[in-house]
Amino acid sequence: MNDPFNAILRALPSMDSLLAKGWISLFEDELGRSAVKSIASEAMDELRKEIIAGQRMEVEENAIEEEIRRRLEVRVKMKLKPLVNATGVVVHTNLGRSPLAQEAIETVASIARSYSNLEYDLSGGSRGHRGDHVEWLLERITGAESALVVNNNAGAVLLALSALAKGREVIVSRGELVEIGGSFRIPEILELSGAKLVEVGTTNRTYPKDYQSAITDQTALILKVHPSNYRIVGFTSSVPRSTLTDLARQSGLYLVEDLGSGVLEDLTESGLPGEPTVSECIKDGVDLVTFSGDKLLGGPQAGCIVGRRDLLDRMRSYPLLRALRTDKMTLAALEATLSLHMRGDWSSIPALAMVTASAEDLLSRAEALAEKLKKELPSWRVSVKKVYDVVGGGAFPEHPLEGYAVAVASPHMSEEELCDFLRSFKPPIICNVSGKSLLFHVRTLLLGDEDHIERALVEAWGGER
Repeated sequence: MNDPFNAILRALPSMDSLLAKGWISLFEDELGRSAVKSIASEAMDELRKEIIAGQRMEVEENAIEEEIRRRLEVRVKMKLKPLVNATGVVVHTNLGRSPLAQEAIETVASIARSYSNLEYDLSGGSRGHRGDHVEWLLERITGAESALVVNNNAGAVLLALSALAKGREVIVSRGELVEIGGSFRIPEILELSGAKLVEVGTTNRTYPKDYQSAITDQTALILKVHPSNYRIVGFTSSVPRSTLTDLARQSGLYLVEDLGSGVLEDLTESGLPGEPTVSECIKDGVDLVTFSGDKLLGGPQAGCIVGRRDLLDRMRSYPLLRALRTDKMTLAALEATLSLHMRGDWSSIPALAMVTASAEDLLSRAEALAEKLKKELPSWRVSVKKVYDVVGGGAFPEHPLEGYAVAVASPHMSEEELCDFLRSFKPPIICNVSGKSLLFHVRTLLLGDEDHIERALVEAWGGER
C-alpha cells in the first residue's frame, strides 16, 4: 500500500474517540453500546475499503460522524414502536391493524408475567388443550358447533385446504381468485396446500351451472372467498351463499368460506350494510368459515376457524396445525376481546368504537383540537375539514365513513418537511396531506394522541423561529 493511502488511514479517528462523542449516548440508550459500536465499525470498515481502492482521497471527521449518525438513526427508526395514526384508516395494515382493548392489554400483561393454565385443566388437574379458552367463546358468539384458532387467516385457509382437500380438487369462482395484501394469493395458497385449483365462471360472471359442471369424483370442496377491498361493478353475477350451500350438500362436498375481516357484529345501524357476519355464514349452512382476529374482530393477529365439529376435529389432528398454532399472549388477547363481544361491550374495542363513532362526536373532537392548536400556533393556518375515513382491512370498501380532520399548514415549513419531522417525533405521527396542509383525522386518534400532536407541532413551530 502506498504512502498516501497509509496517511489517510492513519488520519481516521479511532473507535474510542468516536464512541466518546456526546451524541453517541442517545443511541446507546436506544440500541445498547455493543450495537452502536458494531454499526460504527461497519461504517469505518467500508470507508477503509474505499480508501484502499482509491475511491476516497480525503475524509473529514465531521463527514464520518454524520454517516455513522445516519446509520444509527435508520436502525432506531426500524425498531417496533407505538405511533399516532391520524390517517382515518381504522384497520391500517401498515400501522399494525387494530389496536387492542384495554382489557386485552391487561390480560396479556398478566399472562405474560406469570405461569398460566395454557395447557392445564384446573378442574381435573390434568393436561388440557390450549384452545379451550377461546374456542368456547367463538362457538357461542358465532353459533358454530366447533372452533379452532391458528396464527393468522392465511394459516387458517391453508390448514383447512390441506386437511380437507390435499390431492383433490377445489372449485373457486374466477371472480374470487384475489390477492389480499402483498402475499396472500388464493391460487398460491391452494397450490401450497396440495389441492388442485379448478376455476369456474368468468371474472365478472359466475352461475350455479358453472359450479355444477365442474364437480367430479375428485372434487373435495367449494371455496367461497370474500373479495375484501376488491369489487367488480357493472355487468356482474355471483352465486349466493345459500345456493352454494345447497349445491355442496347435494353433491356431498364441503363449502368453505374465507370471510377475511371477521365481522362478528351487524354494523348496518352504523351505516355499514352488506358485510356478512360470521354467524350469518354459519346460519346459511357453510361448513367452515375462516376469518382474521386483528381486523374488525378487534383483537390480535390470529386466524379463526368455525364450523362443523367433525371437520374441525380432522384439522386438530392434522400435523400442519403444530406449525400454525398461536402463543399464550395471542390467546390471552383474543380471549379478552371475545369476552367483550360476548358481553356486548363493543365500545371498549377500539376498532369498533372508531368505526361506529358519530359525526357529531368527531366534529366536537376536531374543533377542540383545532382550538388548542390555534392558541399554540398563532402564525399557522388551522381549520376543521370534513373528510371521508375508511374502515380498512378489506372491509366495507364501498362505504367511506363521514368524518372530520384538523388541517394544519406552516408558513415556513413545507408539508413534506413537516411530515418528515412528525415521523421522527417520539412517538411518530402519521397523517395525510391535502394540498399544502396536513390533515389529522380524529377518528383514529386514541386517548392522549391529541396531546402528542399538539406537542409535536409546537416543537416544530419553535424550531422554525
